[in-house]
Amino acid sequence: MDATGLEHTVGRLFLAGMENGYRGQKALAERALAQLDDADWHRTLDAGGNSIAVIVRHVAGNLRSRWRDFLTSDGEKPDRRRDDEFEPGGQAVSAMLEEWQAGFDEVLETLARLTPADLTRTVTIRGKALGVVDAILRNYDHTGHHVGQVVFLAKHWRGDAWQTLSIPRKGKG
Repeated sequence: MDATGLEHTVGRLFLAGMENGYRGQKALAERALAQLDDADWHRTLDAGGNSIAVIVRHVAGNLRSRWRDFLTSDGEKPDRRRDDEFEPGGQAVSAMLEEWQAGFDEVLETLARLTPADLTRTVTIRGKALGVVDAILRNYDHTGHHVGQVVFLAKHWRGDAWQTLSIPRKGKG
């Protein structure tokens, strides 16, 4: 295999890995979310903390903004109202899950369309140029950070009723 073929193969593997990673993050969060009562979505640990509802809305808004027209427009879209994502609201869980799904649809559809050659391009986020690989990894890290928060809070709110999302410790469920 020549260098061009190897680069293409590595690029394909990277894109497939990112798709699988985002699907895994989404599934992990959704398994935690499924254990919650509607009221749990809006609880906070303290006055300055974010609720699961806020985190879900923020992730959804971030994914839609960053991934819509990924290669051709700034990742911070003018129609995004980021500060509003952090305001507690009375949104129904079903509406938040629709936003969540739309955000993940955007990233997964975009990743499926990207080619290995696109990985050498540059995109802009908040006016700053980033390589496509760096932009993807940065967003993947951001999403994973918030998925971890969702899992932590869900486990905290469920207490003894929590069903583990991985291999349980001996004597634990």
